[in-house]
Amino acid sequence: MQFKHPEILYFLFLLVLPILVHLFQLRRFKKEYFTNVQFLKELSIQTRKSSTIKKWLLLFTRLLLLACLVFAFAQPIFSAKESKKNSNEMYIILDNSFSMQAKGKKGELLKRAVQDLLEHTPEAQNFSLITISDNYWNTDIKTLQKDLQDLKYSATPFRLDNLIAKVNARKSAFNKDIVVITDAVGLKTNHSKSFRKEDNVYFVIPKAEQKNNIAIDSVLIKQTLDSFYEIGVKISANGEDFKDIPIALYNNNKLTAKTMLSFEINSKTVNFTIPKQSFHGYVTLNDKGLAYDNTYFFTISKPNKTNIISIGNTDKSNFLAKIYTSDEFAYNNFPLTNLDYNLIEKQDAIVLNELSDIPQALQTTLKSFVSKGGNMVIIPGENTNVTKTNEFLANFGAIQLKAITTGDKKVTKINFNHPLFNTVFEKKIDNFQYPSTKNSFGINSSSPTILSYEDLSAFLTSVANPLSSVYLFAAPINKTNSNFQNSPLIVPTFYKMAQNSQKTGVNALVIGENQPFVVDALLSKDEILSVKNKTESFIPVQQLLNTKVKMTFNDNPTDAGNFGIFNGANLVQNISFNYIRTESNIGLVNNDIAANFKKIDDIETVFNTIQTDRTDTQIWKWFVMLTLLFILLELLILKFVK
Repeated sequence: MQFKHPEILYFLFLLVLPILVHLFQLRRFKKEYFTNVQFLKELSIQTRKSSTIKKWLLLFTRLLLLACLVFAFAQPIFSAKESKKNSNEMYIILDNSFSMQAKGKKGELLKRAVQDLLEHTPEAQNFSLITISDNYWNTDIKTLQKDLQDLKYSATPFRLDNLIAKVNARKSAFNKDIVVITDAVGLKTNHSKSFRKEDNVYFVIPKAEQKNNIAIDSVLIKQTLDSFYEIGVKISANGEDFKDIPIALYNNNKLTAKTMLSFEINSKTVNFTIPKQSFHGYVTLNDKGLAYDNTYFFTISKPNKTNIISIGNTDKSNFLAKIYTSDEFAYNNFPLTNLDYNLIEKQDAIVLNELSDIPQALQTTLKSFVSKGGNMVIIPGENTNVTKTNEFLANFGAIQLKAITTGDKKVTKINFNHPLFNTVFEKKIDNFQYPSTKNSFGINSSSPTILSYEDLSAFLTSVANPLSSVYLFAAPINKTNSNFQNSPLIVPTFYKMAQNSQKTGVNALVIGENQPFVVDALLSKDEILSVKNKTESFIPVQQLLNTKVKMTFNDNPTDAGNFGIFNGANLVQNISFNYIRTESNIGLVNNDIAANFKKIDDIETVFNTIQTDRTDTQIWKWFVMLTLLFILLELLILKFVK
């Protein structure tokens, strides 16, 4: 027990006064008894004893009364167990990711959390609020009310460690109270290691009542026919009992197709057939779970011929003309001596077919070509200079050729999961017509193989970057060295290697992944491209690449949708953006994230707990009440005790 005014305790010396008065009243006198009152002696002795008890009772009562009065003015208190934390600064981390759209007992988790903050945060409480999308430093609930009510869901997933880093970056002489409000969906336990030991951490984890959710994950072109595209819509279901879910396809906001689906397994692909022309729309469904992942926006550009040249001996390149037909490709072959370097930047793919050496000027041009989004296929020849080829390959990543070896080797393994074969095969096959090679180079690469020999060494591999890919064969594929030209694999392999997904595939970027995008546009120095739709407009980071423009979007746009890339008022190309789907599975709640911290049910309890743990217990009122009690007791003694 401590005292706010310990100097008042000196008044306890006043307790001497009642004792002195009492001692004065207890002085003994010598008494003489006369004959006429002798008969009262016995009664007098009894009365004197009763009077002595009364005086002792009054003494103790007055001593206690005076002591309680002194203690009351000294204001005794019991110190709170966390009284040293009264100076802590408060930080509230609020999860406004899309998983907080899930509904709890009182509605959407985020909206309920915002309402609790507005209702239960003390008006005098100064704090900082950190969300995925915004930061509000040193504010109070009245100032923040409008911003909280207008708080939107963020397209960026909730990363607790990133937000903790923002809090830790705020230098202060005081420790911190950190309140984390999150549903803990998809969080990793090691994210909580970023908290400092001296900080006081509270977790409020609201729970979703409805954990069933369906999400549209992606759209791809499964098959290209003469006049139609067959597209596949990949849909995942988290939970159970999904029946008769309506799904619709829209092109330029016009209904194109509609169907119903039910789920027997957790993942399903729904196929639609659409005309082989430009598409700028979305696919959507209705379910009772999260809303953000029910629509997937995508664009398919108008089919244009793919420009391809092969560099090498014409006789050895004739097989390419049979694959790259004139209806889909603009294909030409040039011997190295007749190559016009100015043609390279206009191509979509280039095949280097059995070149013994690559001139330095061509190396420089090809390096620039790949960096601008062009695909390159390298087929080594038996006379290829390994050392110089490896110097060239080093420009694109960790891939190198080894010395050539002699001996028949069969190609027996297909990597069906590689992006090159993503839509080629309907099912995995184990038995096919194995092509073989007589002489082959070894390949040293950390990238996954596409086609493998029976000894698991690579026959075809690639190095990918965000815009393009470099493909490398391990052996010459001319008819003298290999029968690969007669294999069914050759057509889909070379067909896909020539395709640039940004031109011929589904265009659907993910907000926040910062994936580069290249468009064909010839701009002057003063011209810039902008991206916009009816509700949003922004200017991306862009880099001029001769006749192309490379753009990066960072965290733009704010909302998913279909957009256009404009040069002033002129439309250059359509583009689509979607939210990342990492939080679609509401059932992935990590309750262990709060294992080493205080887990509290709601924000009101957090503030009550802090108030209780840090408020001293004042007991001076009890001493005032005791003082009044002893006054009353004294009056009773005086009145009723004889």
